[in-house]
Amino acid sequence: MGYRNKTYVIFDGDKDMWAYGFMLGWNKNEHMEFSFYNAHDLRPMEGTASEAYVKSVLRQRLQNTKQAIVIVGDSTRYLYRFVRWEIETCIAMGIPIVVVNLNGLKAIDMDLCPPILHGTCTIHVPFKAKAILFALDDFCDGFASYKTQGLTDLYLKPHVYSSLGL
Repeated sequence: MGYRNKTYVIFDGDKDMWAYGFMLGWNKNEHMEFSFYNAHDLRPMEGTASEAYVKSVLRQRLQNTKQAIVIVGDSTRYLYRFVRWEIETCIAMGIPIVVVNLNGLKAIDMDLCPPILHGTCTIHVPFKAKAILFALDDFCDGFASYKTQGLTDLYLKPHVYSSLGL
C-alpha cells in the first residue's frame, strides 16, 4: 500500500455539494489556515459508471486516505448505496473519521448522523473551518490512542472552541 496522505470526504452529492465546495474553497484560500490533500482530486469518474466500477475507484482512493470527513446534512443518514459503503470501508480500514454537522451541532446528532457511526471512535464537530482543521490535526493524529481506550462519539470541549475563537 502506498503512503496515506489524503483526506477523503463523504457527503450527499445531491444536497450537500455546496458544503464540499466550501471546503475546497477553504483549502485553496491562501488567507485561511485550512488545507487537506483531497482524495477526490485523483481522477474524475463518469456519471454513467456502474456501481461496481464506482466502488472500485472509490476503494482505490481510500487506499491513499489518511483520514475521512463525513459531512452530515438532513438526508445523509438515509444514503446507503455509496455513503454507507464508504463509511463501512473507512471503519474496516481503520481510517479516522471526523463527522461534520452542517446544522452546527458540536456533538453527535443522533437524529441526523448515520446510525453506522453511532458508538464508533469518531469526533463530531460543526461545519466551521477551524473546528474541522483542529479535529483533523488533533483527533486523527491521536486516533490509535483514542481507539485503544475505547472512546466513542467524541467532541471538542468548550475551551477548545474558545481557543479557536469559535
